[in-house]
Amino acid sequence: MGQRTCRLLRGAASPDQGFPGTLPQRRMPRVADSPFGSPEQWRHDDLVAVSRAFNPELVLQAYRSGVFPMPARRGLMGWWSPLDRAILPLHRLRVTRSLRKMVPRYQIRVDSDFEGVLAGCGDPRRPDGWIDADIRRVYRELYRKGRVHSVEAWTADGQLAGGLYGVNVGGLFAGESMFHRPDIGRDASKVALLALVQILSAAGSEGRLLDVQWMTPHLQSLGVIEVPRVRYLQLLARALELKEPDWTPPTP
Repeated sequence: MGQRTCRLLRGAASPDQGFPGTLPQRRMPRVADSPFGSPEQWRHDDLVAVSRAFNPELVLQAYRSGVFPMPARRGLMGWWSPLDRAILPLHRLRVTRSLRKMVPRYQIRVDSDFEGVLAGCGDPRRPDGWIDADIRRVYRELYRKGRVHSVEAWTADGQLAGGLYGVNVGGLFAGESMFHRPDIGRDASKVALLALVQILSAAGSEGRLLDVQWMTPHLQSLGVIEVPRVRYLQLLARALELKEPDWTPPTP
């Protein structure tokens, strides 16, 4: 790009510093048209930049660069690329016997109630909430552009029990958030995640990247692993070359 819209933070790691679990000779892949500059110049921290600018075009450029937005503070967007990135290899999803029993209880739909999923994920009663008005505005626009998708689990009587949403660019699906209703939605978010993995796998699992940002004990129990930033960027470069999946809900 020409003029950068994000202010890079000082304290970048040296290009030859390396990351845990990688070979010292392994270099960061080049990222074309990144508003954040070369990954080799990013600082050795999860937060790589901040900006007041925040719009759909910048968000898509960020995902293609291995970066995602999350508010740093009021009026200032943080742009993050964790040193240890959490991903879910599609073949590693752990489907327990109890989860398999829950699958028939729900009907899976795709993009039928994005607003409901966004509201569930952004419920202000949830701890560590980060989905603010700016996030809602931009991701609604991305949904209208066909870049954001929601996978939903519905009860037999037509209630949204849980679901997830994220950004799709080529072979990358960047999961943003998931939720379930405790009163009617036991394991509903896990069933939605299983459906998402089936959708992505149906398009060919080789090279596809399911990004979940940061590791949590809950995600680890589902089969999520961590990879160093440099490895994530290598996987991302490969994933971006793939075609997007067919967003038809899987057949029960």
